Amino acid sequence: MARKFFVGGNFKMNPTSQAQKKTIVKVLNEADLDPNVEVVIAPPSIYLLPLKDLLRKDIQIAAQNCYFKSSGAYTGETSPAQLVDAGIPYVILGHSERRTLFHETSGIIAEKTRAAIDAGLRVILCVGETLEEREANRTKEVVEAQLKPVVDTLTKDDWSKVVIAYEPVWAIGTGKVASAAQAQEAHADIRSFLAKAVSPEVAENIRIIYGGSVTAKNSKELGSQKDVDGFLVGGASLKPEFVDIINTKRALASSS
Repeated sequence: MARKFFVGGNFKMNPTSQAQKKTIVKVLNEADLDPNVEVVIAPPSIYLLPLKDLLRKDIQIAAQNCYFKSSGAYTGETSPAQLVDAGIPYVILGHSERRTLFHETSGIIAEKTRAAIDAGLRVILCVGETLEEREANRTKEVVEAQLKPVVDTLTKDDWSKVVIAYEPVWAIGTGKVASAAQAQEAHADIRSFLAKAVSPEVAENIRIIYGGSVTAKNSKELGSQKDVDGFLVGGASLKPEFVDIINTKRALASSS
């Protein structure tokens, strides 16, 4: 069965005003979007519920993070149970900014993933290497090490609730982008690792999306790769070109 194309928009700590938020909503609500693409946007937590109510129903909402406890004295955190109760279906975990700026280890991310799935959430799980690791030809090793604690924590059935986002750290917000061949190689390696570490069935069915300076200009070449099942978009998800990125597969079909 073909994997459904998936396009996520990670707004990070943007937009910074109610007016910008309304502009983004207007563009998405009025856009002609490919109905064969799963679209998920991840606004800052303060905008989760307003956007859920304002956006058209075929666009889903994701939180950018959650904790691994369901409740308690954890100031500033949001629990998986709270997200589920609020009707938020997805959460992004393991983003490189969480790993570097907030010192989250792969073990903590695995614990969060387990808690999120147990609560009923679906997870966009981010992995990726630094420029230094890429130049040392350690991409495969680094990504597998990031995935291993999650593999050890989840059951085979749990993987149906996971989308993996391969995001080379050197391409996030830098304007640099992995070539289509580099993205394909990394995605194929992830799929091969999961085939051995979990099961061939899980490896075949899981969606592996690319993130790292994705734009309307480069999305077609990236999206044409065999093992690239969509994108996790940063800065461009705040711009009108996000609509063109969502419609990548439709544009590829019409040009073939």
